[in-house]
Amino acid sequence: MFDFLTLKQEAFGLDISNLSLKIIKLKKRGKFFDLASFGEADIKPGIIKQGEIKKEKDLVKIIRDAYSGIKGEKLKTKYVVASLPEEKAFLQVIQMPIMSKQDLQSAVVYEAENYIPLPIEKVYLSFQVIPPARNHLDHLDVLIAALPKQTVDTYVSCFKKAGLKPIALEVESLAVSRALIKNETTASPVLLIDLGANRTGFIVFAGHSLKFTSSIPVSSQSFTNIISKTLRVDIVKAEKLKLKYGLKEKKVFDALIPALIDLVEQIQRYLDYYQTHTSNEHLSRKMRDKKPVSPEKMNYPAQRGGVSLQASSFGGEIKKIFLCGGGAKLKGFTDFLSDQLKITVDVGNPWINILPHDFSLPKKSLIYEKEESLRYTTALGLAIRGIKRNF
Repeated sequence: MFDFLTLKQEAFGLDISNLSLKIIKLKKRGKFFDLASFGEADIKPGIIKQGEIKKEKDLVKIIRDAYSGIKGEKLKTKYVVASLPEEKAFLQVIQMPIMSKQDLQSAVVYEAENYIPLPIEKVYLSFQVIPPARNHLDHLDVLIAALPKQTVDTYVSCFKKAGLKPIALEVESLAVSRALIKNETTASPVLLIDLGANRTGFIVFAGHSLKFTSSIPVSSQSFTNIISKTLRVDIVKAEKLKLKYGLKEKKVFDALIPALIDLVEQIQRYLDYYQTHTSNEHLSRKMRDKKPVSPEKMNYPAQRGGVSLQASSFGGEIKKIFLCGGGAKLKGFTDFLSDQLKITVDVGNPWINILPHDFSLPKKSLIYEKEESLRYTTALGLAIRGIKRNF
């Protein structure tokens, strides 16, 4: 999203959230990639609050310790592709008249002031033109993303004080999509649900880009808290019950059912919202059967980093949901959601763009296990960008 260096150095991925950080470094493996290094560390509550770094010195130490305590191959690079807090991003798709790339750059900045609730001089602004699902629009769909300079600068400061060199920063949803969507392309819209420790993210991906993102405070940790309170057990035992039995255990299922039904209702609302906001392509009859125009041929930036949006112009019904994040490991969760939503729900595969499709994951590390690697989805997506040197 924000590029700070133009040197195309190989980099590792660093995913930072309110309660943890994860590091992934990939390496070449023939035509594919493989895991070279990985690590993680807990972040105590209060160091980062809702995406804002409150205790910079503490975070710097955690990053340094995680870097030096990496598992696998020793990290030989300081260059990093890191995540930015999505809850701090202002994301919107806007429609612009068809114009040249040069004119668009200045026009977007002017138009963005109508959507960003902060003075334009106080944010870092990025944008990309979204290629039409078919061809052609009578306008340009432009995806804009902005983050407060104060937020971004604090993260960059921490990285540099920890001895790292940030090449690129991007919001989590782009990294998640890069990890889970095969070849980063879909023929029809797909919903990705990232059930993390402190929030759940919704990402709709269609064609070659994100089409919608949002998040709610429902989280894997909130499930643990509910089990603890309802069953009158401590947090440690509640977490063990959740991981060992999940929804397969009646008392756990009964404790979580109100929260699960609420989650299903919220997912359905977002599905309905997306379906009602995908009819603005204005295609002429002559153009409906033509192939999509690539961003390169349109002479517009195809991808400028981690951006997402709140509405878009890619039609089609969502018939597939992929889960990721630590909460996706909840036993019986996919079957429950599929039954309630009447949509196919599967656990995502964050290795799909890394390892050969006929390659069985080795047992040399727990991270290779599908359920365990779900917690690393964002970090793996960042690492893919780092190994491809797509800056």
